[in-house]
Amino acid sequence: MQLVVLGLNHRTAPVEVRECFSFSEEQIKAAYKRIYEYDDIRECVILSTCNRTEMYAVVEDADDALTVMQDFLDYMAPNVLAETNYDYLFYFQQEECIRHLFRVSASLDSLVLGEGQILSQVKSAYAIARIAGTTKTVLNTLFNRAIAVGKRVRTTTRIAYNAVSVSYAAVELAKKVLGDLSASNVLVLGAGEMSELTARHLVANGVKTVFVSNRNFSRAEALADKFRGVAVPFEDFLKCAVDADIVITSTGAPHYIIQTWDVAHLMPKRQGRPIFFIDIAVPRDIEPEVGAIAGVTLYNIDDLEAVVESNMREREQEAAEAEKLIDEEMAEIIDRFRYLSYQPMLAQLTDKAERIRQREIKRALAKLPEVTPEERRIFENMSKMIVRKLLRDPIVRLNEAAGTDKEYYYKDALRKMFKLDIGLEIKREDQLGEERDSETKTCHRYARQ
Repeated sequence: MQLVVLGLNHRTAPVEVRECFSFSEEQIKAAYKRIYEYDDIRECVILSTCNRTEMYAVVEDADDALTVMQDFLDYMAPNVLAETNYDYLFYFQQEECIRHLFRVSASLDSLVLGEGQILSQVKSAYAIARIAGTTKTVLNTLFNRAIAVGKRVRTTTRIAYNAVSVSYAAVELAKKVLGDLSASNVLVLGAGEMSELTARHLVANGVKTVFVSNRNFSRAEALADKFRGVAVPFEDFLKCAVDADIVITSTGAPHYIIQTWDVAHLMPKRQGRPIFFIDIAVPRDIEPEVGAIAGVTLYNIDDLEAVVESNMREREQEAAEAEKLIDEEMAEIIDRFRYLSYQPMLAQLTDKAERIRQREIKRALAKLPEVTPEERRIFENMSKMIVRKLLRDPIVRLNEAAGTDKEYYYKDALRKMFKLDIGLEIKREDQLGEERDSETKTCHRYARQ
């Protein structure tokens, strides 16, 4: 069995290709129902987000499985792969596959380094696969560890600290200046994407009311509705600013729409309450001298981008620490996987030995009807110890051979000597044992007669 991942992401494919492979939860569930038509795929988890679609699988042979997995993706997104000539796909095997998933869960492979959404997306993808029954020992082990790695990276490093987007940096700065935002009112000038994104972050941080003003009043109403806010006619926005604690501007106007004298007349009406201006527009909406007025804090796009750049450098330093943690986790899970391939064989071996032990104990006790409970317990313990000591050396040799060139030799030898690869032999042996027990009982019955 081998671990592989086939996929594409923001590093390998443009958005017009990625969107063709952006699968909904229902599409993935439907695809899982057909996974068993592909004999080479033993286990499978599909992770699909806006920036990546990846298919993790346990296969018999990694080289042979590549074509099979490509066919499966082609079934999910018909004809897309043929048109792109498979150029946008990556294919990782074994340790490379494990490391890739660990880095994805730890947000080291994300478009925005340290973003928090990917870990919940990995959890969700794994949960859907488990419910669908497409995961077993290997992928259960891998994904549980990957989720734990993601949590460990986020709790032991500062990779998720500090804003790395302009809109979120603005919110973080507002919190530093104003403290708790739950009692703050926000005035948004302009109804563009950046204004909306910043307002959305502010609402997520609990601001009280959102006022929206735009030259096109219908657009102001549309944006205000998204936040259950209030639309304000553009000519009245300075009146509204009396009650606002945060003002976001992104109008696209070719000149300043808020000048120094506007704010100088505004501040006395606020009765000493501070105000925070976030000017995201290029060209700028707010005259720079506004920032010199008492009680006013002003940040423009350059200020915010400088904060983002500084924060990104800090995240990159934390990412180096996260990579070290992943190295540690890699060593542990690889060591665990070394023995994972033996588990079915060891389970077969010990199960077979236990069946034989129980059968022979049953036969012996049948011939000793006067055995006391204490004597029965002694027989049970003695037989268990005999089995354990007989199996100890084969199991030790098997574990020592894991990951070496002797691995196949020991597995093959055990399989042949104990007939572990022939299920019918085990069943036949049990049947013969039961027949012998039946014959013995019959003979005893006739003897008594």
